[in-house]
Amino acid sequence: MLWNSSAIKGYAIKAADGRIGTVSDLLFDDSTWLVRWLVVETGTWLSNRKVLLPTSVLGHPNLEEHEFSVRLSKKQVEDSPDIDTDRPVSRQMETDTYDYYGWSPYWGTGFYMGGYGQSALLTAPELGAMRRHAEQDIVASERRSDDAHLRSVAAVTGYHIHAKDGEIGHVEDFLVEDADWSIHYLVADTKNWLPGKRVLISPRSVRDIVWSDRLVNLGVTRHTIQDSPPYETSTVVDRTYEKKFHSHYAETGPSGRL
Repeated sequence: MLWNSSAIKGYAIKAADGRIGTVSDLLFDDSTWLVRWLVVETGTWLSNRKVLLPTSVLGHPNLEEHEFSVRLSKKQVEDSPDIDTDRPVSRQMETDTYDYYGWSPYWGTGFYMGGYGQSALLTAPELGAMRRHAEQDIVASERRSDDAHLRSVAAVTGYHIHAKDGEIGHVEDFLVEDADWSIHYLVADTKNWLPGKRVLISPRSVRDIVWSDRLVNLGVTRHTIQDSPPYETSTVVDRTYEKKFHSHYAETGPSGRL
């Protein structure tokens, strides 16, 4: 199911023995475009403390109650490592959280640790090599201060978007697939260039992101984006829409191919 990231924010998080808090942000990896963490505000329960929860602990959303269930107790969350949300999240901070819950970190293994039991398909020597590489990566990562690839959805929302031949608008939202928590599309508001039009942009069209300038650079032209299928909040992004979307970009040639 594709979600607007803006709709996920505000969802309640329900532990086995009660509500924990509400989602205030999503943190994603800008190299894989996978959401790694949910930032949860605990409110008065933990004196307005914020906690990190990996997407792998989330159950199916309750659309009527606007909440996610998690396979944790309130006590587990209460005793989890503190995070400082006023600065970038470091690998050390992530490592501490994974160590506390007894989970394996996703980096250094070549696999996305999304709770799908990937390791069950590997042989003992392969698992041993994976663990060694993971341990080496964790040691190296602990020497670094901040995780250069971990980004806040809230922070990137509003970034200017530049095509190959000029600015086209800004990032208004993200569409996230909750089956694997991958970001499928950026929602671009082009009203300053194409009045009243929103379009979807695949992360594969993103050439780079200049964080200091709050800028997303694309490898496609403004004309390609102008002629792409329109998108509104009421648009159903189904197979028919996606087929049309991908066909349009495939026709633009190698520079615009998805």
